[in-house]
Amino acid sequence: MTTGRDDADTAPTPPAGAEPAPSDPTSKSKLGSTALRFASALPLIPVILWLLFYGPRWGFHVFCFVAVAMVARELMAMTMPGQRVLIALGTLATAGFAAVVVFAQAQLFLAVLGLGFVALVGSLLRPDPIESSGARAGWLFGGPIYVGGLLITVDLLHGLPYGARWVVLAMMLAFLSDTAAYFAGRAFGKHKLYEKLSPKKTVEGSLGGLLGAVGGAFFAIYVMRLPIPVPHAIALGVVAGGLGQAGDLLESLLKRSAGVKDSGNILPGHGGLLDRVDALMFTASTTWLYAVYVLDAR
Repeated sequence: MTTGRDDADTAPTPPAGAEPAPSDPTSKSKLGSTALRFASALPLIPVILWLLFYGPRWGFHVFCFVAVAMVARELMAMTMPGQRVLIALGTLATAGFAAVVVFAQAQLFLAVLGLGFVALVGSLLRPDPIESSGARAGWLFGGPIYVGGLLITVDLLHGLPYGARWVVLAMMLAFLSDTAAYFAGRAFGKHKLYEKLSPKKTVEGSLGGLLGAVGGAFFAIYVMRLPIPVPHAIALGVVAGGLGQAGDLLESLLKRSAGVKDSGNILPGHGGLLDRVDALMFTASTTWLYAVYVLDAR
């Protein structure tokens, strides 16, 4: 019969002189993983900040298009394993679609038609295994829109007035939401959010993540001086933060359907680049829509 106390309270006291029980290896593993993530990403931070605030506009173009190509390759390799020709074709199509979004938006309809031809040609050139040919055709068409259309909005944000600040806002909406969700879930998490896709995520963590995103929006107002009304900041934090969390769940669905743990291994401790930007893709596109169509910040 239980007493209602924690197991730690009821554990027997070790005899005098006995060696202390070993610490939890899982906790050490988590700490080591966190330290590895921080150490591997640290050198990139000053480079990204320089490109954002001080570098030439073309330098940030290059940075964003390299990121789009790398994420696209991860997605294509994950969804079409072993199909090197189709992976290359899908990566090039994604970069091309992103270029149209940035430099020739009037030709977007032609770009979508072009993706249809890419899917047609690629599928007929590489039909085997025939059982998964339909899925490959879908990814050759939809993958470039998913990555090239959403992630490249980071570059579009940078081209706006106060562009670097808008990019930082989009990043904070994603990363503060993720961080706040992690700590809120650890402290208060009891109810599963979407166990089929992400067993560790909780409703409480998700709500904490939304609060973190709203905090990021307020940081943009009061520290970075972006011209956002307070009610808009709250709404943007909730909407963009929620969509960012949904983007993270979507990528979990894609990885589970592909039978992989990470989308790649670009940085030690981080998994793939897609694993790091799955939320940013949606917070950036939401922030761009808000800045352009609500604030008219062009």
